[in-house]
Formats: sequence, structure tokens, C-alpha cells
Amino acid sequence: MRIAELARRSGAKVSTVRFYERRGLLPVPLRSPNGYRSYEAQDVRRVRFLRRGQELGFTLAELAEFVSLSDRSRDGTVLPGRVRERGQAKVAEIDGRIEDLLRMRAALLGVLEAPCVDPDDPCPVVAALAGE
Repeated sequence: MRIAELARRSGAKVSTVRFYERRGLLPVPLRSPNGYRSYEAQDVRRVRFLRRGQELGFTLAELAEFVSLSDRSRDGTVLPGRVRERGQAKVAEIDGRIEDLLRMRAALLGVLEAPCVDPDDPCPVVAALAGE
């Protein structure tokens, strides 16, 4: 399939697909005799993975590491345990972020009960998020 079809199927923009190629996150596609890029079905899956990973807060470097570790564990050049270790480290990081978000949520719920009524005092929501 051509790049526009890959973009359509994956929900990405053509420029995003090209960006992923330049960054080495997407394999360089074969070229047809007329010079068009020719993509495979697995490329759709890879682009979806990259997009969704970014939406969930993964950096492109982290996504590239997961792809590399996964590929290398399948071909035997890296032990599957390394993939597991990296995954566990990311889970711990995510758990920390969830805890922070839950604390922020609780603080916001508390300050939302106190309306911003005094024009001389900072709004409780703003004060809470500012750490006051």
C-alpha cells in the first residue's frame, strides 16, 4: 500500500508516517518501480502502536526501545528477561504517576467545594494547583 493508504488505515497523517521513518521507528519501505513507497500490513500496526503509545505518555525513545527489545528478543539477540525488566520499570513509573494524579484529583475535589467568592483571595483551585 502507498503512504496515503497507510496513513488512512492507521489514523495518522502522512507527515507523521514520514517522521516515524526519519526517526527510524518505522522500517524504510520498499519502493515500487515508479518510486512510490510500498508498505505492508504490519506497518499499519506499528504506526498505530506508536501513535497510541504517544497518546498514553510514552516518549518516542521509550517506544523505540520497546520495539527494539521486542524485535531483538524474538531473534535471540537480547534475553526476554530484559524486555520484562524494562516493562516493569515503566509500570512502576506509571504507578507513580497514577498516585500523583489521584492526589491531585482529591485536592481538586476538595477545593471545588470552596467556591471562588472573595475577589481579594486567590481562587482555591488556582492556589491548590500552585502549591499554596
